[in-house]
Amino acid sequence: MLSAKSLFQEILDNDESYRLFCSIAASGESQGGWENARIAALVPADERALAPKIARHGADEDKHGRIFNALLRRRGLEPVEVPPDTDYTMLLERHGIGLAHDKLKDDQPLTVQDIVTYLAHSRVTEQRASEQMDLLRRHFAGHPDIGRAVRMISADEDNHLAYCHEELLRFAHAGHGRAIQRALRECALAEIRIYRDVSLAVMARMGRVLGWSRAKAAVLAAGIHAVYAYERAAGWHRMVTLKMPERRGALNGPATTAPEFA
Repeated sequence: MLSAKSLFQEILDNDESYRLFCSIAASGESQGGWENARIAALVPADERALAPKIARHGADEDKHGRIFNALLRRRGLEPVEVPPDTDYTMLLERHGIGLAHDKLKDDQPLTVQDIVTYLAHSRVTEQRASEQMDLLRRHFAGHPDIGRAVRMISADEDNHLAYCHEELLRFAHAGHGRAIQRALRECALAEIRIYRDVSLAVMARMGRVLGWSRAKAAVLAAGIHAVYAYERAAGWHRMVTLKMPERRGALNGPATTAPEFA
């Protein structure tokens, strides 16, 4: 019987599929770390109080990239080049979601609207990350090889999502509510499409590595399309709502370290 747990267990048990999974995850997290570090450096003067939180977000993402690379080393594996059609972070940027890398490579300060765009993008993508890590935590929190990493990353992603809610609500109260809702809707609708495409690409490659039958591959592809149909019809709304999180100031203070994964 196909299930999320059995599917990931199959990927985990095979060196080549595990290598691809960790390489994709490490690349995306490291890219997120760079983006947040650049945004923290370019925060406009009126929002400098936000810079340490953005920097903390970036430090967490960079830490996650190191963790996934460390998990590879534990198995005696080297990272592989990430196929372009599986690069979720770069595909979002290429489709104009979030802040363009050309802008982040410049030394010009960002605007308040840029920060609103960044936070809206983060709120949507952190929703996805939080949900994915929660799924892994529910099934693999006690796993001897990846359990500690899963628990640590999942807690961080929950903090990132809480921070996005809190800061977007602050900007909404300051008069940016309509701009926030427009940005959230645009980002959510683009994200669910890109997530579908990346999921199909990743599963196709996993299927070739693991020797899945045509029937199994077709069932998994149909499931991905079904998730997209639901998200396109109604599921995307969960990505655009805002509520004050139970944990306030989730990114206050320095990033936690993970020396055992260094």
